[in-house]
Amino acid sequence: MCDPGPNVAQTMRPTLDYASAATIRDTCLATARGRGGKVAVVVLEPHGMPVTLAQMDGVSMAGGEMARWKAAAAARFGHSTADIARLDPPANAPDAATIAGGVPIYAADGTLLGGVGVSGGKPADDAACATAGIEAAGLKPAPPAQ
Repeated sequence: MCDPGPNVAQTMRPTLDYASAATIRDTCLATARGRGGKVAVVVLEPHGMPVTLAQMDGVSMAGGEMARWKAAAAARFGHSTADIARLDPPANAPDAATIAGGVPIYAADGTLLGGVGVSGGKPADDAACATAGIEAAGLKPAPPAQ
């Protein structure tokens, strides 16, 4: 990386690139297929914009929206949706998904890069699928311990 010099108005920070997001998506799809399942996968950057998504044939029409909801919660709060559920947020908390299957994506340095949401299987399987994808991309499903 080149030094931008002292007159720079931006601070450089890691971002979630398409190649990493595609690895997360494809690994999750392969994991679900290997278990005989069908899922929808949505990978978002931290502001909630989609980087990539996929929905396997046979997933319910609501599956993609559920995956997006889970991904948005993980990306915005920086916690898995299983952890958010344990916090018992109010029912009207925006994007506070409380069903397992949403997992945040962190860089090795602890920078929150986004979130992945998976829907279509059992919630624990959805979360395991998301985590497998994140780890296959060389990223982390949680920030480093302080």
